[in-house]
Amino acid sequence: MLQLRPTCENCNKPLPPASTEARICSYECTFCAPCVDLLGNVCPNCGGGFTPRPVRPVRNWKGNNYLAADPASREVKHRPVDLAAHALFAAELRVLPPGRR
Repeated sequence: MLQLRPTCENCNKPLPPASTEARICSYECTFCAPCVDLLGNVCPNCGGGFTPRPVRPVRNWKGNNYLAADPASREVKHRPVDLAAHALFAAELRVLPPGRR
């Protein structure tokens, strides 16, 4: 189950569970949309691409699968990206579509 991390790893902007601005990679690294643009859609932790993070339902529509039963993570992972180092890391990856990395 997705952790729904509470903030952007780079800028620490709050990303509440209903945020449509949250982006994740396949390892659930979590960034806001502006930071993903700044990073060129290259995850600084794994090199993968980002996708919009799903929103967990607030209401119990079916089977107890909703936010109150499975709350968002409270663990903040604030790891500001060194943009110069990221540029070197992402140089080769940026030209490849995420599905080919």
